[in-house]
Amino acid sequence: MSLKCSDILNIIDGFAPFDLAEKWDNVGLLIGDKNQEVNNILLSLDVTEDVVDEAVEKQADLIISHHPLIFSGVKEIRWDKYQGRTIQKLIKNDISVICAHTNLDISPEGINVYLGELLGLLNVKPLMAMGREKLFKLAVFVPASHLEEVKKSLFSAGAGHIGNYENCSFETQGTGQFMPMTGAEPFLGDIDKLEHVDEMKLEVLVEYKFLDDAVSAIFKAHPYEEPAYDIYPLENKGKAFGLGILGSLKNPMDLEKFIKMIKKTLNLDIVRLSGEEKAMVKKIAVCSGSGADLLSRAKSSGADLLITGDVKYHDGQKAHELDICLLDAGHFATEIIVKDLLFNKLLKYMGGGTSINVIKSDRDTGFLREI
Repeated sequence: MSLKCSDILNIIDGFAPFDLAEKWDNVGLLIGDKNQEVNNILLSLDVTEDVVDEAVEKQADLIISHHPLIFSGVKEIRWDKYQGRTIQKLIKNDISVICAHTNLDISPEGINVYLGELLGLLNVKPLMAMGREKLFKLAVFVPASHLEEVKKSLFSAGAGHIGNYENCSFETQGTGQFMPMTGAEPFLGDIDKLEHVDEMKLEVLVEYKFLDDAVSAIFKAHPYEEPAYDIYPLENKGKAFGLGILGSLKNPMDLEKFIKMIKKTLNLDIVRLSGEEKAMVKKIAVCSGSGADLLSRAKSSGADLLITGDVKYHDGQKAHELDICLLDAGHFATEIIVKDLLFNKLLKYMGGGTSINVIKSDRDTGFLREI
């Protein structure tokens, strides 16, 4: 099964909705055609000229990056300048570019949650909550003969998740009544004859981001020409989303030991620390990339340590004054893991019926190094 750029956009929008992005950000399809067929996808942190050359060599028709290639307003696209030359190569080789930036930072399935998982954090929640996902109840009336088929279709579309449980539903038995009219092509019954059919009412919980897919799933699996279904907005609280995360280690750990584990996990030789290496830490705040401006929030949330990148001298001073440990693991190291995150998510949501090849860039090496 082939997919188009629009299908990949919908998949990303499912786990990192583009409307979560900060207003100043630039996400989505930045270069290319949403109707372009996709055979090979290259994943990267940045869209550099080297990464584009790699995409050409590996015959990728789509690059998915974390950092936007086009950020602020572009006043010129010149082949003799770096950005213009990079854009020229993309267009000449029919390579589209999708960016998932702050939407992936903020999403409850995004990079900060993933980083927290890698570091072994439990009971994770947003460090600075910005909202919650909207929840709906979807009810559909199905003949008993097709109940399991419709269930399977709904669950495959993302419906039926409650916390750490999946494939959740409730069903009740009843009698459906209908009369096919001229022009109808009924699965059951005859034209102009009132029918009574044993049916099941199937109810599932659906997050807003999966609602359209869930309704489509009903029509794919339901035998009726006109399936009857209801959608109810709920007051139940969905997953929280926001900037950074706050979580806890299973047991308190001395910071020196925890830093060794961070270095191993993120493949680092050097980190920078404000605080005492012998301090005991349990409650950990994390913000990938650049998040030192969340220091006060981390402290007020009870965190013993904030892990982030791009830490400046006066950020260290502020951490000292607030009496909270601050670890600079680097912008690159805390975000290059986005390739693994996107790889896992795409394979999960594309399913096994596609032949698309997903590749992690090996030329996405960052711009700074220790010497």
